[in-house]
Amino acid sequence: MALPDLDGAVGHSFGLEVDGVMITQINEVSGLKFEQDVIELKTNTKDGKFMIKKLPGRIKAGEVTFVRSLTASNSFEKWMKDSRLGKMADARKTAAVIIFDYEQQAIKRYILHGAWLKSLEIGSLKAGDTSVLTEKAVVTYEEMVIE
Repeated sequence: MALPDLDGAVGHSFGLEVDGVMITQINEVSGLKFEQDVIELKTNTKDGKFMIKKLPGRIKAGEVTFVRSLTASNSFEKWMKDSRLGKMADARKTAAVIIFDYEQQAIKRYILHGAWLKSLEIGSLKAGDTSVLTEKAVVTYEEMVIE
């Protein structure tokens, strides 16, 4: 028997897949957002009254931020190196943010087309600090679709 919708939301987890390769240990994803332009059409009615109509425009590109614990993995560094060297044909990838339910079944996939790593930031280094050192990657994309 399936759990009611709200009960199933308790155990969600997520992952990042880039060109079929899963990038592990992602702690946080922020900035997943669909956005489009809004066009204002200003016209006059038959009887001469001024009217504003809002119409949907083109989709907008966006950015998603990923935070993970710093490990020996250099997957983000390799990805960023291509864009820094101007190899955009290699740097632009198809990425997917995958949402899993409590049974680790994929329930949603947010596909990011034309995605590349815009920035990579290492967390604060403090002497004697016991908190986990993180890296924050900002990925820019040209289009997002839900699969």
